[in-house]
Amino acid sequence: MKRKIPCFCENTFEAEIPEEINLDNEPGYLDEILNGNFLAFRCPNCGKKHKPEFPLSVHWPSKKLSFEILPELDRGVLYRRKKRASRKGPNTLETIIGYAEMAERLAVLRDGYEPVAVEAIKYFLHLKAEEQYPEKEMEILYYKTERASEQNFLEFHIHGIKENEVAVMKIPFSLYEKTIDDYKKHPKSEIYSSLRVQTYLSVKNTMRN
Repeated sequence: MKRKIPCFCENTFEAEIPEEINLDNEPGYLDEILNGNFLAFRCPNCGKKHKPEFPLSVHWPSKKLSFEILPELDRGVLYRRKKRASRKGPNTLETIIGYAEMAERLAVLRDGYEPVAVEAIKYFLHLKAEEQYPEKEMEILYYKTERASEQNFLEFHIHGIKENEVAVMKIPFSLYEKTIDDYKKHPKSEIYSSLRVQTYLSVKNTMRN
């Protein structure tokens, strides 16, 4: 559907915004999301690049998953709404807030990882980062897997330590294996339970005041 996008130059332009996408039927969307080009527009008046966020339904039948994507500005809506009844259908419904988290979750699933284990690793990375930079508000996102000859590494990007810079942290695959093993043995332990609120799985749930 057509959406109006306001620009700082006081111009407003229209863009076609999908309300629903299927990653199996339209695999090009996955590439656009992962490379940051999804819903990226330039103002025809001044040329400024815009990446607006709108509510979106994402279906990935081959993964047996469907996602409701909420804009970052609607984060509070998730925490205020009442618990939903179980969704009927072949696919599990997950909630994701913000397009950055959407890209991250799809990368995690593309690479074959369990999202709960990845979020748990991010939780411990946050604790370590906050010890070194207690005044900084940071965001940690899984980026990719680096395959080495002897050992693979999960690469995470840390935003917020320095302005306009991204710190890179590489975690041995053995730590992921240890985390997923612990999760399978103790799925209801406090750390794993605290990562989820209703259908929303994120380390950000542990940081709420």
